[in-house]
Amino acid sequence: MDELGFWCLVFTASIGGFGVLVLILRRVNEWYLVSGLGENQSSLPPGDMGWPFIGNTLSFLFSLKYGHPDTFISNYIKRYGQTGIYKAHLFGKPTIIVTAPETSRRVLTDDKHFKAGWPKSTTELLGKSAFMGSAEEHKRLRKLTAAPISGHKALSMYHEYIKDVIVTSLDEWSKSEEPIEFLTEIRKLTFKIVMHIFLSSEIGPMLESLEKDYTTLNHGLRSMAINLPGFAYHKALKARKRLVKILQAIVDGRRARKESNLSGERRDLMDLLLETEDETGRKLYDEEIIDIILMYLNAGHESSAHATMWATLFLQQNPEYYQKAKAEQEEILKSVSPEEGLSFKETKQMEYLSKVIDETLRVVNISLYTYREATADVNISGYTIPKGWKVLMWFRGIHLNPEIYPDPKEFNPSRWNETKAKAGTYIPFGIGSRQCPGSDLTKLEMTTFLHYFLLNYELKQLNPGCEVKCLPHTRPKDNCLAKIKKLPSSSFI
Repeated sequence: MDELGFWCLVFTASIGGFGVLVLILRRVNEWYLVSGLGENQSSLPPGDMGWPFIGNTLSFLFSLKYGHPDTFISNYIKRYGQTGIYKAHLFGKPTIIVTAPETSRRVLTDDKHFKAGWPKSTTELLGKSAFMGSAEEHKRLRKLTAAPISGHKALSMYHEYIKDVIVTSLDEWSKSEEPIEFLTEIRKLTFKIVMHIFLSSEIGPMLESLEKDYTTLNHGLRSMAINLPGFAYHKALKARKRLVKILQAIVDGRRARKESNLSGERRDLMDLLLETEDETGRKLYDEEIIDIILMYLNAGHESSAHATMWATLFLQQNPEYYQKAKAEQEEILKSVSPEEGLSFKETKQMEYLSKVIDETLRVVNISLYTYREATADVNISGYTIPKGWKVLMWFRGIHLNPEIYPDPKEFNPSRWNETKAKAGTYIPFGIGSRQCPGSDLTKLEMTTFLHYFLLNYELKQLNPGCEVKCLPHTRPKDNCLAKIKKLPSSSFI
């Protein structure tokens, strides 16, 4: 054998040996994770548990970070078929991935057998006291906060401020000589709105630094919980500590004023949260109030900003739908009082714009997934979900399913003219008792923004073919660099 042949043999043997080692490690890892399940081992869904310690997490995050969110799931489908339910090992926990509507609906609505199950990074950063606890505690918090946050009266009151901020912001953007990062500016806008709702004008001087800290916290929500310098989770924990310190100081100040009878009238949601109490007379603890604020920042700030950006882009890219949406707003304008301007009542009359928003949320999937944890062994679709295992509902597998929505990646608001979503097939905010409590606020912000944008502005995206990122939310890599142009026949009613 010549020297070249020898080294080729060594190389081939090395590759083969490495392949065998990979297979052994993955088999050992799966045995370790499922060996204690007894008879349930045989009824687990198909799938694999990845590598020891890290499982499938890196490949899952890689698919999200580099703009191909469906590759992770599609790889499972190719290997194991269209079962709609698979086993994996994500964020340090054995996990069942669910992609079928009926299975997702059952998991999300069954509070007896499933509880909140977000990974450690999400729970620690948003706070264990903010709708992350037991079904009973979640129900209590939701009951206490529903009216002051998403009730009809509250939303009607918030709308006046939302309207003013949007009109002012759009005007400022249109006057900028340089292109703006459209998403970045909308995020600032929605952050300002949510902070005003919670804290009124008290937070004004710190608004910019708070927004930066929250952005850092948000980037850690879907990261691996590695608390070491340089990792997203480590940076996010530090940002949370800074946010909690500021919010605690505000809570202390409000309580001191109330004890001194200097509180006066209720000014904002912070006052309402400090005063609200359940039927037993128990009030919210400071920790609960702070965690609730951080949780609603995620719902009323991040979700609203990203969804608003995409709705605006989709309308600009589709002239037919743009004209239909604009015509509706022009018609509504005829009934708007010049003195009072657009009212909360009129936002409920925008039927076509509501379809635009629904379609945007379906196509984009602002929240790609949600988590639960099984509190008992549960049999679903012939498979066992073991007690203590996490369950990840993959919303894109539902909203982009061609059997449910023909041409699923096509933005088409008109599909909602005839389509009435069946149970479990349209869940952008989740479903059941843990449905996102900020959904109504998000839709109000989107509706109001799109009303004024359609009537008075147009957007020109500088990099229309820009790469899309999916962490922490789906967005253009350049944050939608664009120019906002004011239309000559603008009306700001």
